[in-house]
Amino acid sequence: MSFLADVIRQAVELVGRFGAELQAVVWLTLIVSGAATLLGVLAGVPLGAALGLGRFRGRRLLLAAVNTGMGMPPVLAGLLLLLLLWGEGPLGSWGLIFTPAAMVIAQTLLAIPIAAGVTSGAIRGLPRDAHEQLAALGLSNVRRGRVALREAWPGVVAAVAAAFGRVVSEVGAVLIIGGNIRGETRVLTTAIVQEARQARFGEALALGIVLMAIALVVNVSLTWLQERGA
Repeated sequence: MSFLADVIRQAVELVGRFGAELQAVVWLTLIVSGAATLLGVLAGVPLGAALGLGRFRGRRLLLAAVNTGMGMPPVLAGLLLLLLLWGEGPLGSWGLIFTPAAMVIAQTLLAIPIAAGVTSGAIRGLPRDAHEQLAALGLSNVRRGRVALREAWPGVVAAVAAAFGRVVSEVGAVLIIGGNIRGETRVLTTAIVQEARQARFGEALALGIVLMAIALVVNVSLTWLQERGA
């Protein structure tokens, strides 16, 4: 018990101090995961709307690809992107390996299927009369999609929350593609792994507390938006 008490005490002290290194890790986490969530939602929500409303050739195949992407292991996404961005890889000349930009790309690839899948499910879950009214209005596909997204607003917000939760909590992709370089590509999840490996449990727990606090603030805010628009 004294071991756990010491770890908790140390973690609380570190969070309370909120030193410069912790601030840098938190800031980079917010930038990378925030940007990836935004890009993932901008691409995934319209895709989900198209899958939820459309009846086009290849829809089932695309929906299956989205559903598969929702379960893609982050470490695999990181590995595939690493192969593309490596010096001898097809995109090696871009010089993005072990940079925050590469981490954003990796997390965006994880966020898009989540945002698309949840949005598609929310729209397909609308009452039948809502779909019939949308069809009867004779709107263009774009306007029809906008109306459907408004009707499925709680589900759209859930898609944003799910996308953010997916990227902010993952470690495999950013660890592989970012390298966990101190002061450059280290985020909360990779820092937790680093500290735990070195048996610095107080530091690891402090990072975990901050990560949970971020998730709590974001999800409380999104829940408020969800209820407001319902």
